[in-house]
Amino acid sequence: MAQNSDTSSGQSTQQTGAQSGERRIPETRGGGSPARTDESSQGKTTIAASVVQKIAGMAAREISGIHAMGGGVSRAFGALRDRIPGGSGTSSTSGVQVEVGEKQTAVDLDLVVEYGESIVELSRAVRRNVITAVERMTGLEVIEVNIVVNDIHLPSDDEEEAPQSAQSRVE
Repeated sequence: MAQNSDTSSGQSTQQTGAQSGERRIPETRGGGSPARTDESSQGKTTIAASVVQKIAGMAAREISGIHAMGGGVSRAFGALRDRIPGGSGTSSTSGVQVEVGEKQTAVDLDLVVEYGESIVELSRAVRRNVITAVERMTGLEVIEVNIVVNDIHLPSDDEEEAPQSAQSRVE
C-alpha cells in the first residue's frame, strides 16, 4: 500500500485516497500483524488487532439502546459458547471486525437495537463513543466506523424466552 510521505503539509492519507478514488485503510485485517503506534530509541509499542476489536466492542455496548451485537449466526454461536464451561469468552468481540494499520484503524459493527430507539441517533452515539475510546486508548486514528443494524429487539422477545427457561424438566 502506498503511503503519503508528505506529512508536514497536513494532508492525511485518507484525503489523498479519497482524491484518487482509492480507499486508504490499514494493510491488515482482523487478527493480522499488530499495529505499531510508538517507536523511539527506548523501544516500540505494538497493539494487536484483537485489542482494538475488544475496545470497540466494549465502547459500542456502553451506549444505552444496544441490545446485542453480531448477526443471528454469531449470536447463536456466542450463546452456545457462553454455556460451555471454560468457553473462549470472546463475546466482547462478537459483531466487531477491525482493520488495523500502523497508524490508522477502521471498525465494522453489527448491532441489534432496542425497539423504539432512533437508529440514526443511536448510530451517531455508538460511532462517537467507539472513535473516542479507540483513539484515546490506542493512539490510532479511527478513519471510519461502519454500522450495520441487523435486527430490532422487541419487548415481547423477552417474554417468550422467559417461560421456556423457567420450566423444570422433572416433576
